Amino acid sequence: MKKAFITGITGQDGSYLAEFLLDKGYLVYGLTRRTSTQNFDRIKKIVHDPHLQLVSGDLVDQNSLAFALREIQPDEIYNLAAQSFVQASWDQPVLTGEFTGLGVTRVLEAMRLTCPEAKFYQASSSEMFGKVVETPQNEKTPFYPRSPYGVAKVYGHWITVNYRESYDLFAVSGILFNHESPRRGLEFVTRKIANGVARVKLGKQQFVELGNLESKRDWGYAKDYVEAMWLMLQHEKPEDFVIASGETHSVREFLQLACQVAGLGDWQAVYKHNPVYDRPAEVDMLIGDAKKAKRKLGWKPTVDFAGLVKLMVSAELAEEVKTTT
Repeated sequence: MKKAFITGITGQDGSYLAEFLLDKGYLVYGLTRRTSTQNFDRIKKIVHDPHLQLVSGDLVDQNSLAFALREIQPDEIYNLAAQSFVQASWDQPVLTGEFTGLGVTRVLEAMRLTCPEAKFYQASSSEMFGKVVETPQNEKTPFYPRSPYGVAKVYGHWITVNYRESYDLFAVSGILFNHESPRRGLEFVTRKIANGVARVKLGKQQFVELGNLESKRDWGYAKDYVEAMWLMLQHEKPEDFVIASGETHSVREFLQLACQVAGLGDWQAVYKHNPVYDRPAEVDMLIGDAKKAKRKLGWKPTVDFAGLVKLMVSAELAEEVKTTT
């Protein structure tokens, strides 16, 4: 059985990836930080699977990473752990740099020293493009990050390239555009909208408070995107790939469609602007060009924008009804 090591296994992408790999017959090892309270909600369906093992460690602790990789000797390493909320990166820029930037180096160095034959996946981000210099964005588009998170992701991306070229490691970056699901954290705008609209529909709150409605993003479904991660490590040579839907939609469109799905007539009656959610430096529009991934990996998304919004709002309505009864 092939062995995979996942950092960030309790996050949205980590949980979907773990399920995907278990279905493919992998032994899956997930790195978790030791805290006073553990949140295994996203992996509750698989936490007792005999082929899943949780390993204690931390991206800021080099020894814990080296020890885990030395013991496990994984075939594949997926580095998904990060401080991944863009808004919080202005409040915690140093912490974001430690986890999202330097944390990548620590995993790569641990791999280089203990299991250099493994294949490594780094979760890069469309936020690296930031103030875009061309549209759409592909693997050759220059980076122009507009947040401490984006800057840290650029470091993580280039250190992955550097280790690949310096030490001949199979190390790749997936430049994933926004990908969402019912497992998205409530602090992210898509989940905030889906949850808020459901609560308004059920009379639990009056408004959905948001920042800038005009920002445009390329949104896809997280389950589609974790398959792309796996496909990159099955490719014959290490290459970086953009993964995206190729469409862009505004936050306003997401809110409008969410209200339609929930059966709310006037979206403007639901929306309330809250300047707390406005970013110091905004990324106005992102749209990805995934032609390379479609051509070389055979990857393509299965859920479109409308389907994603319906999926997320329906899940929130069901969950809010459940908590009411």
